[in-house]
Amino acid sequence: MSEDFVRIFDTTLRDGEQSAGINLNCAEKLQIAHQLARLQVNVIEAGFPAASPGDFEAVRSIAEQVSGPVIAGLARTRTEDLQACAEAVRPAARPRIHTFIATSDIHLQYKLKMTREKVLEEVKRAVAVARSLIPDVEFSAEDASRSDIDFLVEVFRTAIAEGATTINIPDTVGYAVSKEFGAFVREIITRVNAGPDVIWSVHCHNDLGLAVANSLEAVASGARQVECTVNGIGERAGNASLEEIVMALRTRKDRFGVETRLDTKRLYGASRLVSRLTGVQVPPNKAIVGGNAFAHEAGIHQHGVLCNKATYEIMTPEDVGAPGSQLVLGKHSGKHAFRKRLEDLGYNLTETQVGEAFSLFKELSDKKEMVTDGDLEALVVDDILAVVPSRRFVLKDFSVNLAGKGRATASVTLHDGTEERSDAATGNGPVNASYAAMMRIVGFKPELVSYKITAVSEKSDAVGEADIVLKTDNLVARGRGASTDVIEASIKAYVNAVNRLYQLAAAKGVTLHASNAA
Repeated sequence: MSEDFVRIFDTTLRDGEQSAGINLNCAEKLQIAHQLARLQVNVIEAGFPAASPGDFEAVRSIAEQVSGPVIAGLARTRTEDLQACAEAVRPAARPRIHTFIATSDIHLQYKLKMTREKVLEEVKRAVAVARSLIPDVEFSAEDASRSDIDFLVEVFRTAIAEGATTINIPDTVGYAVSKEFGAFVREIITRVNAGPDVIWSVHCHNDLGLAVANSLEAVASGARQVECTVNGIGERAGNASLEEIVMALRTRKDRFGVETRLDTKRLYGASRLVSRLTGVQVPPNKAIVGGNAFAHEAGIHQHGVLCNKATYEIMTPEDVGAPGSQLVLGKHSGKHAFRKRLEDLGYNLTETQVGEAFSLFKELSDKKEMVTDGDLEALVVDDILAVVPSRRFVLKDFSVNLAGKGRATASVTLHDGTEERSDAATGNGPVNASYAAMMRIVGFKPELVSYKITAVSEKSDAVGEADIVLKTDNLVARGRGASTDVIEASIKAYVNAVNRLYQLAAAKGVTLHASNAA
């Protein structure tokens, strides 16, 4: 390799979206992809094109609209997967096919039902097909950390011989421990002896809480690409956390001798954006981007920081873009400051979307003394990005009357794209009554899996954000809604979730059954 640095392969939009309960629409994926490009990640794994028509379109949209990073799609070794992947990523200036097959004996016996010889044949064929479609091919040996090393060496040599130039060694189930994994990676690199044109990569999961440690140990052993996600989201216990990898390499360059080329001042914005759009909260004690990452409460710590920040801070909030102070927007703020603040928060809106968001911001400013970052994010996510062409219902009006002893009557009016439809129902409280009325309008009765209402600031006039999960016909969708009125926020969240259920049903060819109607 002519340049020695660690490449960051971000899989937030692929492995991260596989987290239970996460369902991003195309507009939301584009927002995250644009922020990752600003962050200057080297590779964006935009999705799994063969998984669904929706995933294909999202990957293709990112390939068409996001410039800078390599845009990769994941594909099994099946020819149809490889062809779909190539078609989806081809519009990118720098497309990549990332193909994989399992290599551990337990996967071969129980999942693939294939011999090692058959796997080698599959690797040879798949990489050759991928290389004929797209010049940049990455190959991964799924469950590598539990695979026989002699077999792995043979698999990797086969993939390289057919044209793969990035070779990934995954710890798919988070089984490895650091020194063991580092030695494993070092031995593979040494024995394969691929030369300087092949980039060695690792993809570590966090089942034992060791994903970041194992990734760093692999870097020390010669890996020069790390596959990770913003906030560490992903299957089961998640993936290696991008922000932790990047800042560990930067802060301890004395130990690793190499770092990334990311714009670290964008890390905090990326974390906030992914958290808001996925609905997965960042724990306050999360390293690098958590709310308490740069907070000091103990007296002795406070005294030390006042004397010299380096006494208790090995990096500064400014290093990762965490706010030292907060820009407050209000009714006298102009559109330029508004647009700049949205950009600082990681959003990439069109002029039309900025105009729509600014109008909503002005309406909100008349209701509130000041508008916080949380208010702005709730407004953009719930009223701009959630509006997609296939949206089925729009809230037009509602009214609620309390009848005493917790009983309530609610009347709701929704527009279904062609006409306004209204209905009313009673329930145990205003939210329950409103949801019952909407079930009658939409014609089916989804199960309310979870319901959460959160204030996005500490003021008494805070915007309340409702976050709910609905389930029906084996489809699960999360909905969000924001308003200074928590009942309105709850209704908007329900409408948002119902619309997402329709999107999912359409993508999977499923009909939402009216027989579920209340």
